[in-house]
Amino acid sequence: MRLSLGCEVGYDVLETATLIFNIEAMRGGRQQVLNEQLVISPNVTADEKTAHESGNRYLRLTAPPGYLHVRYTAEIELDPLHRAPAFIGEVPVATLPLETLPFLNPSRYCPSDQLARFAVREFGNIAPGFGRVVEICNWINAEVDYQFGTSDSATTAAGTFSTRAGVCRDFAHLGITFCRALGIPARFVSCYAWQLEPQDFHAVFEAYLGDRWYLFDPTRMATLDGMVRIACGRDAADTAFATIFGAVNPQNVYVWANALDQNTSAEWTTDAVSTQD
Repeated sequence: MRLSLGCEVGYDVLETATLIFNIEAMRGGRQQVLNEQLVISPNVTADEKTAHESGNRYLRLTAPPGYLHVRYTAEIELDPLHRAPAFIGEVPVATLPLETLPFLNPSRYCPSDQLARFAVREFGNIAPGFGRVVEICNWINAEVDYQFGTSDSATTAAGTFSTRAGVCRDFAHLGITFCRALGIPARFVSCYAWQLEPQDFHAVFEAYLGDRWYLFDPTRMATLDGMVRIACGRDAADTAFATIFGAVNPQNVYVWANALDQNTSAEWTTDAVSTQD
């Protein structure tokens, strides 16, 4: 699948401020960046760096007082890997790759230790494997209302579990929390998502099963085949599209993702989907 995507973000900078953006599509794996363009107005100097371990691409700039506008556009080729879920099992902690171990621990927004008793009681008797993570997503989708204004930047998975309402990042945090409580490495993923309505930066999660990371979206709001990964981390604290140091008022945020292929299917897949090699 080939996608045209991008975003525009605007800020009213009240005094000189430093902003760190994470809006550029990841490179590598089964996600190829064919071309991209970044336009910053005013034309200030920006530092760009790709984190070695995560692949997250960071853009840091210092903006003078006034209006700041950042526009990113890209054309992406996706070649997601599909596998039959029945043959994908969980990996014992004793044999997990060492790089996955940090994603077993509680983190700022994913207090898996606080929800461990519920996770074990609700999902502990389900056969280990891909299907158990699907059941976690099914529970979240059925029990948590997708509702704007019910959470904020301080809401953790424990808060979402209590209120039973939230948005995509809250759904992802809850899925990650339950997985970690069961000994399944899980990490937060921010992405551009084809056919998401309304269009915005989307949040899903990946669980490490078998020999790779697989995508899961408890919201069921976008097809897994049309998700372009921007960043991954322990939770949303590691993947914010903008981190601001200084006096700044956010203005407009506009996000889009459009298919360029003529006969692209939008059907939800029940396959295991990965964008990793």
